[in-house]
Amino acid sequence: MRERDFMKPGRSVAIATNGMAATSHPAATLAAVDILRAGGNAVDAAIAAVAVQSVVDPLMTGIGGDCFALYAPANGPMVALNGSGRAPAAAHAEALVEQGMTRLADTSVHAVTVPGAVDAWCNLSALYGRLSLSHTLRAAVRAAEDGFTITPRVAYDWSRFAWRVEPYEASARQFLPKGRAPVIGETIANPALGSTLREIGRHGASAFYEGPVAEDIVATLGALGGLHTLDDLALTRTTETAPIAAAYRGHTLNECPPNGQGLTALIIARILDGFDLSDASEVDRIHLLAEATKLAYRQRDAIVADPDYMGGPAEDALDEAVIATLRQAIDMTRAGPIEAAPLPVHKDTVTLSVVDRDGNAITLINSIFFAFGSGIYAPKAGVLLHNRGAGFTLKAGHPNALGPRKRPLHTIIPAILSKDGRPAVAFGVMGGQYQAAGHVHFVSQLLDHGLDVQMASDAPRSFYTDGAISLEPTISDATRAALEDRGHKTRWADSPLGGCQAVAIDEKRGVLWGASDHRKDGMALGY
Repeated sequence: MRERDFMKPGRSVAIATNGMAATSHPAATLAAVDILRAGGNAVDAAIAAVAVQSVVDPLMTGIGGDCFALYAPANGPMVALNGSGRAPAAAHAEALVEQGMTRLADTSVHAVTVPGAVDAWCNLSALYGRLSLSHTLRAAVRAAEDGFTITPRVAYDWSRFAWRVEPYEASARQFLPKGRAPVIGETIANPALGSTLREIGRHGASAFYEGPVAEDIVATLGALGGLHTLDDLALTRTTETAPIAAAYRGHTLNECPPNGQGLTALIIARILDGFDLSDASEVDRIHLLAEATKLAYRQRDAIVADPDYMGGPAEDALDEAVIATLRQAIDMTRAGPIEAAPLPVHKDTVTLSVVDRDGNAITLINSIFFAFGSGIYAPKAGVLLHNRGAGFTLKAGHPNALGPRKRPLHTIIPAILSKDGRPAVAFGVMGGQYQAAGHVHFVSQLLDHGLDVQMASDAPRSFYTDGAISLEPTISDATRAALEDRGHKTRWADSPLGGCQAVAIDEKRGVLWGASDHRKDGMALGY
């Protein structure tokens, strides 16, 4: 493993032996570690952390969104939990097309699918947790009722996207309490959300999907023309499956199956596994990742959907003959013409990873899709609603077309890298569409270049999207020029690409290595 150069700006990898949590907000990490110290396991700690983050980073995540998780118990098979909600039973693409729509706008009430996160948390707690849910949610309740202090990255994002809640009186009252976005160091509270979290802790998922909270959500959406009913909420169920997986450099990359885009990461990994990246130049690495991304995202946009509506098993796309054909399409000297179909660009998600003293490992991702989701806020319940339905298409006959009680294509994807059947790294790379490419970039930094998880997270990022390679400004002008010489269009990224949180398990030495992305406010912390 490469040693850190302490003369350069950066942060050291976190080290611990009893447990480790990595999140994008200090309060969330602290909540997770407090739970671990109190006797909770990795699942309890992950729920505590994501609940806190749903309070203190409301434009990125919340109980009005969706959740996916990969859980690797110390002694048992890895499981994938899909906590994504469905479209209302009355939703039909044809009806919206008849109204003149060509796509589902991210600000439309019809882009609000039923939130699945709370049911996922409750399932995780009931099936795999050690502490009571009321104990696990205690820190989040306190933060909501007593108030929380705005951190730098949260303030930065809040000010950039305040316009998304301005059109709605209830939303603006809660999230722009002084007529503007709160600034660094200010304190804000959400007592209604605290009350809802408290009831979820006492009564479980029914406190959200039935009764006053559900009634407020349905009434709020109905007033804007939404088709959501109380039955739509009451029928919400998390599903548990085996992960899907692919080999890379003698390891296994594990992802949640569709309707998430984890399959896309696996396709990219399999394509790049046919190239030697250990001594590749930065130009070659960025070129290869961009070309593989084009190919894999085209596959995603054609086939990934609610698994009940896909034409065949996700693994069909990983057939070696299919992957070999994709590899052969890459020219190392020239940019290829293949374009992924355009989908909404968004970067508003949180990911966290936790490993406990017993070796249980979890990566969990919770999202409200766009910044502040739909912008629609149910004030009595304290719930800001996501707009995950914007991931649907209105194209007739497409497997991802909007339809009754369908789940849309999802970008949020937790991951676990394993070796010889044992979890090695629990990680996630938030950032909307970037996540699939980000997973492979992170894994390549670990396995092709021998970096520790923090260095791998810190490494400069690039992402092919919307016809050009977006480059973080830590990449050199010479690299950008060389990429353009190969026919790529390039641009400097206007904001950081994604945000990684990771915990690596070193079983030989009995040590945990934690990383938290410098692009966010967070931290990795163990004990």
